[in-house]
Amino acid sequence: MKSEINDELPSGPVDESGDGRSIESFLGKVVKEHRTNQGLTIADLAEQSGLSRSMVSKIENGQVSTSLDSIVSIARALGISISAMFKNFEHREGNAQHVKSGKGMEVVRRGTTKGHTYHLLAYDQGPVKLFEPFLITMDDEAEVFPTFEHPGTEFIYMLQGKMEYRHGNRSYLLQPGDALTFRGSVAHGPERLIKLPIRFITVIMYGQSPDLDT
Repeated sequence: MKSEINDELPSGPVDESGDGRSIESFLGKVVKEHRTNQGLTIADLAEQSGLSRSMVSKIENGQVSTSLDSIVSIARALGISISAMFKNFEHREGNAQHVKSGKGMEVVRRGTTKGHTYHLLAYDQGPVKLFEPFLITMDDEAEVFPTFEHPGTEFIYMLQGKMEYRHGNRSYLLQPGDALTFRGSVAHGPERLIKLPIRFITVIMYGQSPDLDT
């Protein structure tokens, strides 16, 4: 008969990482991930570690505070080190917003017409809009552009083409690799398209604008 290590410790307050995960829950996910990646069943891991099936199941579900002896036994059975099991515990849970190439939401801004498209590259999910990043494409040299005014600061980075861009009473020649940052509250917009097609990234950052040279 298999002897089981006594590894179920008294329950109590759990250790928390910076993002609120319990160490029991984290360990369980790591064990299950390594077990399934190796094509092992709970029964296989139980046999190789010297623990019971029910104990392995409880560990994977974060239902017990596991002793160090049991953690060592599981790590050896999985062929990994103790440090490898806990290396990501202090890392915060990822929650990035990933927009695939060509999948940005196409939006219409005031005054834009055929030959001038805006693709929104991220979508604010909170109650306050913090920023708006756009990929803008222009391919109609006959288009007449309106001027824009809005709160916050705008940043432009040129990817392709060449154009003159007006901000207030000054005009700037923008080519690939050029960047322009300015107050959104001052009238601005494309003034002359020199080389088509034109593509650039613009990010509108809402909030207080820094003192920029206009």
